[in-house]
Amino acid sequence: MSHSHSISTRIVGHVVEIIWSNPPHNHATVGLLKDLGAALAAFDADINVRAVVLASEGKPFCAGADLASADGFGGATDDPIREFYDQALTIFAAKKPIVAAIQGAAIGAGLGLAVAADFRVAAPEARFSGNFTRLGFHPGFGLTVTLPRLIGHQRALEMFMTSARYKPEDVAPWGLVDRLAPSGGALEGAHVLAAEIAGNAPLALVATRATLRSGMVEEIRARLDHEHAEQAVLRATADYAEGVASVFERREANFTGR
Repeated sequence: MSHSHSISTRIVGHVVEIIWSNPPHNHATVGLLKDLGAALAAFDADINVRAVVLASEGKPFCAGADLASADGFGGATDDPIREFYDQALTIFAAKKPIVAAIQGAAIGAGLGLAVAADFRVAAPEARFSGNFTRLGFHPGFGLTVTLPRLIGHQRALEMFMTSARYKPEDVAPWGLVDRLAPSGGALEGAHVLAAEIAGNAPLALVATRATLRSGMVEEIRARLDHEHAEQAVLRATADYAEGVASVFERREANFTGR
């Protein structure tokens, strides 16, 4: 495998496997998203690659943004959330079909990353949660576009309003999970689906995907501006501070509406 920081890649036939590692929780950071976007762009230019498998090493798929890190929302720049979402846009701009292998928790921005893929193959240990309101925060990562587009308005609203964790078998009927894999089998299952896709004509795959996603990147870009503005306001509230503290301290939050 070739390595770029926390990213490793491997080509199997016409499928590229892109795996990231950011232990222990595989948090999303600006640097990680930048590397993922660069890897996807590089393989967009490789005519031998027809489909992508996106996965992570370790127990969780991605436990969300790293709220404590200077490379997450902790303050790498004067506007860390904007920088985070600028890098997220490079992932949405990828041109080839992406199959995500979900072996564990896909939470917050991790849910956003999973939904950015075209397909999701999940093991029984996977969990899906848009836990933003649990943090006193507004949904981000373009999820206010991508999640209702995928599973419908009401189900997306339920996920956002409850911040609940859902098992793969619960959300497969919604379309959030495309294929269920056995324990430890998400990566293998993702490769099976990606190989099925890659057996088809590459130009037709790219064109069909582009048509079905027509206007989506532009819509996400505009919505990210709104999500960013709402998050900037909420990030300054006592409820957000309490929500983040409650997660780190593993306790129930005591929100006050301030």
